[in-house]
Amino acid sequence: MTRPLPLPLFCQIAAGLALTLGLSGCGLHPLYAGGGSGSVATALSQIEVAPIQGKAGWLMANALNDRLGGRTGNARYRLDVKLDDQIRGLGVRRDDSVVRERRILRARYQLVDQTSNAVLVDATAGSDAGIDVVRSEYATIAAENTALERLSVIVADEIVARLATYARSRPGEAMAPARP
Repeated sequence: MTRPLPLPLFCQIAAGLALTLGLSGCGLHPLYAGGGSGSVATALSQIEVAPIQGKAGWLMANALNDRLGGRTGNARYRLDVKLDDQIRGLGVRRDDSVVRERRILRARYQLVDQTSNAVLVDATAGSDAGIDVVRSEYATIAAENTALERLSVIVADEIVARLATYARSRPGEAMAPARP
């Protein structure tokens, strides 16, 4: 003899089914449909990251290449990135030394079609991190470097997500310029 499901479990199952049925008509689609051979992944693999100046640029270029496949030469698109990396002091002790810093990494990036030199995407991305300033200068410098590494990854993820969204909005058109 089977026992009926307890009411709370039954309600959870019913709510889950209702949510699933409700979302099926809302137009949500996976961004990377088709996996590595899908239209978005194919478009992103055709992007070459132009060299970016400085230590922050080296970290950013590596993070972008890790996400885009690191293509060099004969790429259809070029990603130009200009970084603005700042450290600002926030709190001050009685002896006028800084207690806390804020590291800000901003990127202005352009996706350029190398066949026509048309700018397809022109946008910005950025993030910031707080850093505790301690009495050890070595520890503070290490914290600043770690913050820069983390910020490079965060901003690279933001850039790639924006490029993937752009590529997804133009299926079958490669990545044509946006229409007015």
